[in-house]
Amino acid sequence: MAATSFLRISIRQWHWVSSAFCLVGMILFAITGITLNHASSIESTPHTISIEAELSAGLLTALRQKEEGPLPLAVRHWLAEQHSIVTSSAAAEWEDDEVYLALPRPGGDAWLSIDRSSGSLIYEATERGWISYFNDLHKGRNTGVAWQWFLDGFAVVCLIFCLSGLWLLTQYARQRPGTWPVTALGVVLPFIILILTVH
Repeated sequence: MAATSFLRISIRQWHWVSSAFCLVGMILFAITGITLNHASSIESTPHTISIEAELSAGLLTALRQKEEGPLPLAVRHWLAEQHSIVTSSAAAEWEDDEVYLALPRPGGDAWLSIDRSSGSLIYEATERGWISYFNDLHKGRNTGVAWQWFLDGFAVVCLIFCLSGLWLLTQYARQRPGTWPVTALGVVLPFIILILTVH
């Protein structure tokens, strides 16, 4: 009896701690689930920024000396200081006459091209707004490793919340006759909708 009581208290604690931990995340995921489901109905006006510039002779020499990997450090510093373009250590695509760097991001896209003979630079960034930004966070699109790990951890916490909630349902089902019919409906309804409407 004592063991059962201890288990019940422990699972209750797991349930409320997991719910508190993932509360904001679940709200955001629920909202972005709606916005993703109606993405074609939500109008947005992309905002595009274009920059054209010329690399100095020194920077162009540093660029010509590389054949693979990220842009030279001096070029990255110049881009950040002069044009607020952050490239970090993203790998570029190196060709004989051009260096191309894709810079995807949540809620937008960007790219950078540098002519290796003349040093002319073209940069273009497109922002699609906050809804697109949060939609991409929901999908983990172009968010980096840290956010992907967070999503995995968040999913585990949500599983703990759901499974501990299911266990609590079994403990109190006798006092609430509607528990299992409602639970069964929640399980069966998605399959009915898929079978009848999705082909």
